[in-house]
Amino acid sequence: MSDAQKWLILGSTVFFGWLLYLLAPVLTPFIIAALLSYLGDPLADRLESMKLSRTMAVIIVFIIMLLVGLLLLLFLIPLIERQLISFIEAFPEFINWIQATLIPRLAGIFGFDANSINLDFFKQTVMSNWQDVSSIAGKVVMKLSQSGQTLITWFAYLLLIPVVTFYLLRDWDKLVASLKGLIPRRQVGLVSQLATECDQVLSEFMRGQLLVMLALGVIYTSGLWLAGLEFALLIGLLAGLVSFVPYLGVLVGSLAAVVAALVQYNDILHLVYVGVVFGVGQALEGMVLSPLLVGERIGLHPVAVIFAVMAGGQLFGFFGVLLALPAAAVIVVLLRHIHDFYLQSGMYQP
Repeated sequence: MSDAQKWLILGSTVFFGWLLYLLAPVLTPFIIAALLSYLGDPLADRLESMKLSRTMAVIIVFIIMLLVGLLLLLFLIPLIERQLISFIEAFPEFINWIQATLIPRLAGIFGFDANSINLDFFKQTVMSNWQDVSSIAGKVVMKLSQSGQTLITWFAYLLLIPVVTFYLLRDWDKLVASLKGLIPRRQVGLVSQLATECDQVLSEFMRGQLLVMLALGVIYTSGLWLAGLEFALLIGLLAGLVSFVPYLGVLVGSLAAVVAALVQYNDILHLVYVGVVFGVGQALEGMVLSPLLVGERIGLHPVAVIFAVMAGGQLFGFFGVLLALPAAAVIVVLLRHIHDFYLQSGMYQP
């Protein structure tokens, strides 16, 4: 490769990076549609192998995605909202239990004055802030209704995402073949190998991790429901949702379940039930779910996972958190090849 070609590649990379930065707000629905298409393509390929046309296979996959989205909007979200409101309304009882029962017991053990700790101000602060939080949805709706441009933009996104998803999913294999055809023939072997490994890692991570999160959400919700917790669905789904970060799901879920059990029952027995539920869930995740559904190909250390999520959130906000681990998985693949290249280079060899 000549110096002119290297400068051309570098200049093109900088230009397209700058262009993507400028178009980031417009690209959001297209990125979401691309992720949905990537997740749905294997199922469409499997249906296509069953002698269905590509269009019919895509229609079936598309209907499944729409049904899942409607299920979340019409069933789960209102149910979670009701449980969240009930939990906040029961929170003063938990503060009263701490003030009347827990603090005197701790005072007897550690020898401090129980009357020196008063949580009434904390309780009033939490409840007043909750009243502010509960009105956020109304304020957002009012703001959107006042800003016609913002409302039109969100409505256009809601219409654009399913349309783009359908067409990307229908032509996914053609788009991949077209991109492969643009690779310089000398580097087609290396680039194809890297793309294949990245696809394997991403597919195992994204589809496998989503299944792990779903399974853990079902396990935690079912276990807490059997234990008699009123807020089993809310806590179980929360623990399953944040379980993509190692140990965060069990930590957040167990703490929330302990608080809910104390608010509802004020005894030790139900804390034991909570410990059993999350202990079983953690054991199943480590010994069954993650090895079976995710596998060992990603190779990300737990510390690297936590750093990737925090760095993604710091740089790109919520979407950075969502894309942090898939991007980190691809970077791991590239670093493996760079490592092998370095070990075989003259810089390392004697």
